[in-house]
Amino acid sequence: MGDSRVVNSVCLQVLTHVYLDRCSQERGVGTRTPLALPAGFPGSGAHRTPLVGVTEGLGGSAVPGGPFRVRHVGVSPQGQGLCLCLAISACDYQLICKGVSSVAITFAAVIPVTFYSHCSGGLLEDHRLEPHTCSGLGLWAASSVWKVRWPDFNQEAYVGGTMVRSGQDPYARNKFNQVESDKLRMDRGIPDTRHDQCQRKQWRVDLPATSVVITFHNEARSALLRTVVSVLKKSPPHLIKEIILVDDYSNDPEDGALLGKIEKVRVLRNDRREGLMRSRVRGADAAQAKVLTFLDSHCECNEHWLEPLLERVAEDRTRVVSPIIDVINMDNFQYVGASADLKGGFDWNLVFKWDYMTPEQRRSRQGNPVAPIKTPMIAGGLFVMDKFYFEELGKYDMMMDVWGGENLEISFRVWQCGGSLEIIPCSRVGHVFRKQHPYTFPGGSGTVFARNTRRAAEVWMDEYKNFYYAAVPSARNVPYGNIQSRLELRKKLNCKPFKWYLENVYPELRVPDHQDIAFGALQQGTNCLDTLGHFADGVVGVYECHNAGGNQEWALTKEKSVKHIDLCLTVVDRSPGSLIKLQGCRENDSRQVWSSGTCGCPCSAQTRAVSVPTPLASAASPHAGQGRPALHLMAPLSFPWSLLCFLLHSPLTPLHPPPHTHTHVLSLK
Repeated sequence: MGDSRVVNSVCLQVLTHVYLDRCSQERGVGTRTPLALPAGFPGSGAHRTPLVGVTEGLGGSAVPGGPFRVRHVGVSPQGQGLCLCLAISACDYQLICKGVSSVAITFAAVIPVTFYSHCSGGLLEDHRLEPHTCSGLGLWAASSVWKVRWPDFNQEAYVGGTMVRSGQDPYARNKFNQVESDKLRMDRGIPDTRHDQCQRKQWRVDLPATSVVITFHNEARSALLRTVVSVLKKSPPHLIKEIILVDDYSNDPEDGALLGKIEKVRVLRNDRREGLMRSRVRGADAAQAKVLTFLDSHCECNEHWLEPLLERVAEDRTRVVSPIIDVINMDNFQYVGASADLKGGFDWNLVFKWDYMTPEQRRSRQGNPVAPIKTPMIAGGLFVMDKFYFEELGKYDMMMDVWGGENLEISFRVWQCGGSLEIIPCSRVGHVFRKQHPYTFPGGSGTVFARNTRRAAEVWMDEYKNFYYAAVPSARNVPYGNIQSRLELRKKLNCKPFKWYLENVYPELRVPDHQDIAFGALQQGTNCLDTLGHFADGVVGVYECHNAGGNQEWALTKEKSVKHIDLCLTVVDRSPGSLIKLQGCRENDSRQVWSSGTCGCPCSAQTRAVSVPTPLASAASPHAGQGRPALHLMAPLSFPWSLLCFLLHSPLTPLHPPPHTHTHVLSLK
C-alpha cells in the first residue's frame, strides 16, 4: 500500500556522483553501486539513466521482499530541490536528495528514516545534517525507517518480544510487575488528579519549547514507551522541541533505537555504563531547546503537565521546578494522585523524604491552594530548568556514579547559589515507585550512595556535615574522590553557607544541639531502636540496624529526653507491659526523662546474657507493624519494672567529647 510522508528539512546536497549501499542479507555488508542521476536532476550532465532502470538495477529478485519500486519523485514547492526515494532491499532503504527544501514522497513501503554517513562511519545521532564528504563527493545513505506519528507506532511489535513468559517472575527484571505493565496501552487513560482551579486556569501562549531528556538502562519497553507517548500526547506539540532518549548501555540496543522511529524522538546510546548523572549531561548537551525537562523512564504525564512548569521558568530562569509526583502502583499500575501538601526534605542521614507542610503553612495556602510550593529539595527524577542556567550552575557532579545523592547536591547548589526550587501543584506526573533497584551498582548500592552523598556533604554542608557522619558513621570509611573542581565552582558562584540554607530554606530540619549528650542510633547487638515508620503517638520497636539513620536516628538531649526529630520517647503509663511511644516533647514530663550510664546498673547481667534486652518484647506486637517487636516496659525478675535497659553502642555518637565506644544503659528516671 502506498503512503505519503513529508520529509522536513532533510534534503541533502549531493554532487553528480552518488553512491548507494546495496544491502545484503547481513546488515552492513554489501557492495556500492554507482548511481547515474536521472534526466532532469539538476547537475546530472551526461549521466542520465531512466528512473526505472535505476530501480530495476538496485532491486534484485533475490532480495527478500524485492524489488521495490520508486512510486514518485517529488519536487519541492519552491522548485529548488528534488528528492529520490529508493527502497532497495528488505533491510536497507535509501533517500537521495538534491537541494534543501521539503518534499512529499509517495512510495510502496513506508519506513522511518535515520541518516548514516559513509564518511563519518556512524549514525548522525542528532539529525542535524551537516555536509560530510569523501574525496569531494557527498555520500549519504538513509537507512532504517521513516518517522511515524506516535499513534501509528506498533506497540505490539515493540513490546511483544520482551514480554514475561509463563512461569517467569514478573518482578525479576524491573522490580515492578512487568506483566501488568505490558498489558497496558501505550496511551492508556489516567485520572486527572489536578485541583479544580488548575483545570480552569489559562496559561501563557508564548511559552518556550523544551527538550525532554529521558535516561534509561534496561527499562521495561512498555514503561519506556508509555513515558514517551504520554509526553507527546499530553503536551502541546509546539512546546516539545524533541525527546532525547539516552540509552545508558542497555543490554539490548533496540530498546531505545526502535523508539527513534517516533516523530520528535532522538536516541543517544552510551558505549559504556555512565550512570544517571553523566547520561543526563550528555542529553542536556545535545538538547536544542532553551529549556530542559528531565524525566525518569517509568513516568506518565497528566493533563497540561508541561505549561505550568514552563511558565514558572519563563518568568524567572533561576527557578528549578518540579511537578507533584503521583504514584503508579508497582504491583497493579493503578494511578493514584499524591497529596499537594508535601515538600521535599531529608533527615541527617541525607536520604530524601517527603515532609508534610506545617499546619500554619497549610492554613496560609487555603486562599490559593495551587500556588507554587517552595521546597528545600526535589526528588530529582522529574524537573524543569533553563538550559543555560543548568550549564552556568555546573550541570551535575560528573564524578558521581550510577544513581543517588544527585538530587541532594543539585538542591543544595540551586538554593545556596542564588536559585530556588518549587513544586508546582497544577503539574502532575505519575511515577512508578519501586522498593529496590533493578540494576547493579559497582561495589554495591550502599557504597555508591555513600560516596555520592559524601561528595555533596563535603562540598556544600560546611561543618554541618558532622551531623551526617554522626547519623551514618559507616560513611566515613567510603572514599569520595577529588572534589576540588566542585569547591572551586562553589567559590566561583559566590554561594551562601549551609547555615543560611538551614535558617532560610529548611528551618523545619531539627539541627542537633551541640549540648546534646549524643546523637545517632540506639543499638543492642544487631538490633536498633526504630520508629517503624510511625509518627506522633506511634509505637516504637526494634529493627535490624542499617546504619543509615532515618527511623533509627535519635538524640539524647541535655534535658535527658530521647528525641526523634521533634518527638520524644514516652512511657504511656508505669504498669508492666506498657508500650513505649513517640509523643510530642513536653517540659518536666517524667515519662520522657531518661538517664544514661555505664553497665553498672542492675540490669547489666541480664542484658549481657541475652541478644535482645529483657525489657524488649521477644514476640511481635500487633501494634508494631511489619512483624517487628514493639518496645515495652516489662517486669524482669531481677530488677525493678520501671527500669528500661537498652545498650547504646558507638552508633549513638556523643558530640562532645569525640566519639567513644562505651556501652551505655538507658533507664527511666
